[in-house]
Amino acid sequence: MREERGLKIERVNKELGWSSGKLSRMERNEWKLPSMRDMKDLADLYELPEPMREAIVSLARESRVRGWWVDYKDVLRGGLADFESGASMIRTFEALLVPGLFQTPEYAAAVLRGSRVLSDGDIDRKVAGRMRRQEVLTSTDPPRVWVVVDEAALRKAVGGQEVIKGQIQHLINLAERPNIDIQVLRDEAGSHAGMEGAFMILDFPDPADLPLVYLETATEDLYLEEPEAIQNYVASFGHLCNSADSPEASVRFLKTLA
Repeated sequence: MREERGLKIERVNKELGWSSGKLSRMERNEWKLPSMRDMKDLADLYELPEPMREAIVSLARESRVRGWWVDYKDVLRGGLADFESGASMIRTFEALLVPGLFQTPEYAAAVLRGSRVLSDGDIDRKVAGRMRRQEVLTSTDPPRVWVVVDEAALRKAVGGQEVIKGQIQHLINLAERPNIDIQVLRDEAGSHAGMEGAFMILDFPDPADLPLVYLETATEDLYLEEPEAIQNYVASFGHLCNSADSPEASVRFLKTLA
């Protein structure tokens, strides 16, 4: 399409503000995570008709769904598991829940049961998918995972005292792994940079793959790729880390809480 329009690679990179080698890598199929944002930008620059434009963006979206999670497409929304499996670092803030990657089966089931809209079969299936997601933590080349969780999430007796106690002990065990850091944002911290809700930042080993910010709502998943938005969330996460207890102090608090 670029050649049909008489466009040089250098001009496309310049028009879109991309690095000098980005489009060349894409056309040589040396990229890892096709970006819907990039496809939209190319479609606009190439002035593609709407049906073709939508088809290409849809292909970019679907290309992110592959691997074991295809078997769980009915219960795993979007391509989050794919992103997690390819990430070099995952930074997460949670205000009301223990992050999905750290949940025990009992805790996860209790959370899902609280929605009051899922059957027992659906809950079992979702829990199984969530447990498969967690295998990334113990893979041969696991990502660095850095979590800040609000004290409020740890004090909610989700599933009852035994379930939440088991969940807290699981967090203590996870914190012993060299690729995992857990910080607790204590109540006395007061107002903080995460008051507007939970978020996840995913970084990837290839510099050509820009970071993503993942936001989850009750009905859909949102992926933010704009540099300004990513910078804002990275800054917010830094402020949250500064407001929270250190990883060492957080483990001591978790043991007391358990």
